[in-house]
Amino acid sequence: MRVVLIRCMGLAVAFKSRDDRRKQIELEDARKAGLAPAEVDEDGKEINPHIPQFMSSAPWYLNADRPSLKHQRKWKSDPNYTKSWYDRGAKIYEADKYRKGACENCGAMTHDTKSCMERPRKVGAKRTNKHIAPDEKIETFELDYDGKRDRWNGYDASSYAYHVIERYEARDEARRKYQKGQQLKKLEDDEEEEEDGLRVDEAKVDESKQMNFAKVEKRVRTTGGGSTGTVRNLRIREDTAKYLLDLDVKSAHYDPKTRSMREDPMPDADPSDKFYGGDNRHRNSGEALEFEKLNTHAWEAFEKGQDIHMQAAPSQAELIYKNYKGIKEKLKSQTKDTILEKYGNAAAEEEIPMELLLGQSESQVEYDRAGRIIKGQEKALPRSKYEEDVYLNNHTCVWGSWWKDHQWGYKCCKQMIQNSYCTGAAGIEAAEAANIYLI
Repeated sequence: MRVVLIRCMGLAVAFKSRDDRRKQIELEDARKAGLAPAEVDEDGKEINPHIPQFMSSAPWYLNADRPSLKHQRKWKSDPNYTKSWYDRGAKIYEADKYRKGACENCGAMTHDTKSCMERPRKVGAKRTNKHIAPDEKIETFELDYDGKRDRWNGYDASSYAYHVIERYEARDEARRKYQKGQQLKKLEDDEEEEEDGLRVDEAKVDESKQMNFAKVEKRVRTTGGGSTGTVRNLRIREDTAKYLLDLDVKSAHYDPKTRSMREDPMPDADPSDKFYGGDNRHRNSGEALEFEKLNTHAWEAFEKGQDIHMQAAPSQAELIYKNYKGIKEKLKSQTKDTILEKYGNAAAEEEIPMELLLGQSESQVEYDRAGRIIKGQEKALPRSKYEEDVYLNNHTCVWGSWWKDHQWGYKCCKQMIQNSYCTGAAGIEAAEAANIYLI
């Protein structure tokens, strides 16, 4: 293949002849048809022949000698390249007095006086040395494509609760008080009603807002399924759905298909304040446990060859389980009577003396006449969690066992250098010669 190189502005540009260009086109068509093997890049991977040329051809400034698709891969390798959210308004440190180089108005180190966003003080923090503002948290990281275009990046959700939710709750509370007052006024004006009617229940102040509890809806047959008939809306819409009790992603798992939440979504809350503690609380209370035992007994009896089935014959299964419990209790009582008859009942006999109760132990230790242990082991005394009786460098006493002239030392050799080697009697003689006394 004849290639002509032309240098233009310091760059080498390759031009092919007409025959070479025709052969190249025929080779590309054969690769697309599967008649020729696909082109291989420098890493040994095949290149899809159907990739357009404007995508497969590398830019001129990369100086690519061999075909490759590296220019299409992710080229940013900065570890700070992320879409993390930054903490808007976060504080890191609050000083007690003014620091050199800080803002003269508020006293923060993260900005200067010109960039200060606080109200200009009559006398700045530099001169008063009071009410120093905390330093802001400054984060430097590069956002990705989604992070740059996220208009909610750094938004504080608590601001919505402060500006919106509290305002609506205050409005609802005022409306509720007004409706209650109107109802009380109406009841006081009506003198023909009985005295029991004067009691006002807050839940019945506005019965029109019970969200159509007794409304009967008609189900119409549709293409998606269903059948005609009537169904009563039994859910009170004022109740909070179980999956909205705790919005934490690590909270109890909610299965939308069966609408079940087995675990407690709020395990740390006060039991007297919560009305829902998970589906397992209902499954472990009432007759649920007895029904579970009945099912387990039916399964085990069926595996052992007994003709019993809980779904096919529930009455038969329940009768067999009832007989089984009676026989089991009878055998249990017979076993208890047999043991009491053979060994006796210690509870029915006379009381054991207090000396024996306090002196009894499960461990047995035998001593000789001299008081030495022959068999067994004495009760171990609790020791400290720190190491004790550890002597280093031939010492027979620990560091700090000797004191003289506001200095600590070793009692065995009377040296005042910690971790030194013990000199024994020679050190004591030298200390006595120096008129050093033991304390």
